[in-house]
Amino acid sequence: MTPSDLSQPILVLKFGGTSIASPSLIQSAARRIANCRAEQMHVVCVVSAMGDTTDRLTSLAREVTENPPRREMDVLLSAGEVQSMALLSMALTELGVPAISFTGQQGGIVTDDRHAEARILRIDPDRVVEALAQDQVVVLAGFQGTDEQQEITTLGRGGSDTSAVAMAAALGAQRCEILTDVTGVFTADPNIVPDAVQISALSYDEMLEMANLGAKVLHGRSVELARRFLVPLVVASATEDRPGTRIVGKDEPMEEVVVRAVTDDRDVSKVSILSVPDEPGIAARLFSALGDQGVNVRLIVQAQSHEGHNDITFVVPSNTFIEKADLKKVVEEVGGASWIVDDEVALLNIVGEGIAREPGVAGKIFSVLAEEKINLDLISSSNLVISCVVKEADLVRGVRALHAALIQTDQG
Repeated sequence: MTPSDLSQPILVLKFGGTSIASPSLIQSAARRIANCRAEQMHVVCVVSAMGDTTDRLTSLAREVTENPPRREMDVLLSAGEVQSMALLSMALTELGVPAISFTGQQGGIVTDDRHAEARILRIDPDRVVEALAQDQVVVLAGFQGTDEQQEITTLGRGGSDTSAVAMAAALGAQRCEILTDVTGVFTADPNIVPDAVQISALSYDEMLEMANLGAKVLHGRSVELARRFLVPLVVASATEDRPGTRIVGKDEPMEEVVVRAVTDDRDVSKVSILSVPDEPGIAARLFSALGDQGVNVRLIVQAQSHEGHNDITFVVPSNTFIEKADLKKVVEEVGGASWIVDDEVALLNIVGEGIAREPGVAGKIFSVLAEEKINLDLISSSNLVISCVVKEADLVRGVRALHAALIQTDQG
């Protein structure tokens, strides 16, 4: 049997850890699933580990050994989602809703063999489809799968979101709802801008930029999958019955707003390699060497050449681990004079479809920041985003000023 043989449309619901952090919240999730099923929908529910379970399991491992094997960490951490799936299945059964829980392996999620950061290769959803055909709700452990050798693997950050979208794509689901502790995607972090407003709809590209630039509500990997397979996404509250934010294709009607959101990311560091020879191949050698160390570079700026040398500056996630000895080796390899690492910076991002081609937007952004006396260390732009590296101490002031000037004015 294939998904197309089922008599009802399929809905995939994903519950984050904070949304099922207690027995009462698990029971609330079960009631929501029961309501969806009453609307003549087949339901697949993907769950994260309860609350801070993953952090607690990680701490336990560190108490046993300073260097836990990655394979064993995957086995250990996968237990968090297994706990969630079993408890939610029990709660559904208590409500009289037939339900069955599946691990990632039982759900047919096949990954590569990179422990702690596995990528999904394919999904074989036969058991899931069979359970749905028997009118059962399938509760699936997110964040996990197995490789070709039947070894348990975990998907890394955003793994449960990724599991949900991948399963929705494999099943041809009508939509995938990411249910969390917020009501949707906002024009800025409400903790910084109290009057930030919820966005009713975003394109896949806009959401992907926001996810990669500090918006924590969705992980970029899941948005990439949704865009690739055209999976309709909704980000909504797990506990409130309110419309969420729809992630849609460009061919659907969109609000006519140039700037969608102002996002922030404090978890970055700025690295400058000074006085690098201005020769072909230097940048290739530099960033190949950093790539070999697993360094994910976010933004790159090369200064104008002076007397045959220039400076190359880039931004990396602040949790990037670059040994001084390794960085010194990289600098010496490319003939640089020295380097500077600045941890007191942040990324301030203005996101919107077509932002770069809208006349006057860049000028307004820089005028607003100038009025706030905020200096810009680096600037990068694309059709979807203008990113500014600023001092971390200036970030909140900058976000509030830009939101007031660019979004509240447009949306009333």
